[in-house]
Amino acid sequence: MKKTYKFRAYPSKEQKSVLNRQMLLCRELYNHLLEKAKEHFRDTGKTFTKYDMIKWVTKFKKEHPEYNEVYSQVLQNVPDRLSKAYKNFFRRAKEKRNGKRLKVGFPRFRSFVSSLTYPQSGFKIEKKRIELSKIGKVNFVNHREIEGKAKTLSIKKTKSGEWYITISAEKEDIVPFTNGNPAIGIDLGIANYATLSDGNILHNIKITKERNSLKRLQQGISRSKKGSQNRKKAVLRFSRHAEHISRIREDCLHKLSYTLVNSYSFIAYEELKVANMMKNHHLAKSISESSWGNFTQLLQYKAESAGCVAVGVNPQNTSKTCSECGNVQDMPLSERTFNCEICGMSKDRDLNASVNILKRATEGHSGSNASGDNVRPSHMKADAAERGTIFGGSR
Repeated sequence: MKKTYKFRAYPSKEQKSVLNRQMLLCRELYNHLLEKAKEHFRDTGKTFTKYDMIKWVTKFKKEHPEYNEVYSQVLQNVPDRLSKAYKNFFRRAKEKRNGKRLKVGFPRFRSFVSSLTYPQSGFKIEKKRIELSKIGKVNFVNHREIEGKAKTLSIKKTKSGEWYITISAEKEDIVPFTNGNPAIGIDLGIANYATLSDGNILHNIKITKERNSLKRLQQGISRSKKGSQNRKKAVLRFSRHAEHISRIREDCLHKLSYTLVNSYSFIAYEELKVANMMKNHHLAKSISESSWGNFTQLLQYKAESAGCVAVGVNPQNTSKTCSECGNVQDMPLSERTFNCEICGMSKDRDLNASVNILKRATEGHSGSNASGDNVRPSHMKADAAERGTIFGGSR
């Protein structure tokens, strides 16, 4: 079982200079490799494999000694990135949608590289510092213990100039168990972030002030002259604030998913096709800010260690079906209450859908507790509660 940890890093000025220099060399090597791969295909009609690239890099280093500034394993990771780009290109070229082949782009030359990856060795983790080969000991915020053996390390620079270290560790598989809590169905929405089948409501994250500040910063970029130093500063301020909002959202989703998997033994959610839903230009912005895909991914990987089962179901007609008698009827988006034409049941639209989602998921999972007893999840931290990621009262 692999688990990834992300930490904030604080390299010194000298280390930042070295890191930027190494990223520049990796970018140049990537572009050289791509050009070599194109020439190889034109001359021989065959693809330049990953192992051919690695052999070429070894020869290229001898001719260009400046690449010895970069740790050898980091340089060997560059051919791996390019080979994955090639594989993804050929995979997408074979795919079809509605009987037609997709328009795919060939791997492009890179204008920048924002991360360095140590795939096997070259790093040593200490309590508050990480020693990186040919860089030195980099300070980082070690806010949690790394479980298992660290296999891969990446150091990345964001657009706003912040640095992060990502560590992938391998640990023993967890023996499946059940935490004994009840089952729940989740209907994701826009008015409320989610409605649970037991009647609880998950409110949206409150970032109105941050969003308004982002608009003002965007206006500052528009009013600046292109190419000027003021515009560069305005772009930097905008990037930092946008990343701040992203961290707020990510933090709340982590705490929310953690609370759910520890409060329920069986969670059913909708497998929404967010890309198709984004085609609705009236709701695209709200859907994008909701991060439903990220939320369901967090539920999936956290459920295993919490003794919970997270199951995705087809969302088709979950809002149009009566949760009591199974009658299917038209439900325009403007109607927020489901009134069944057959049995007369009246229930909130989202609550009715969440009950249907739970029923659909439990059809193939015998033994799960689908009673839907009202369970009040444990409290989250105050900062998340203040932003609205909390459970509302029962309906």
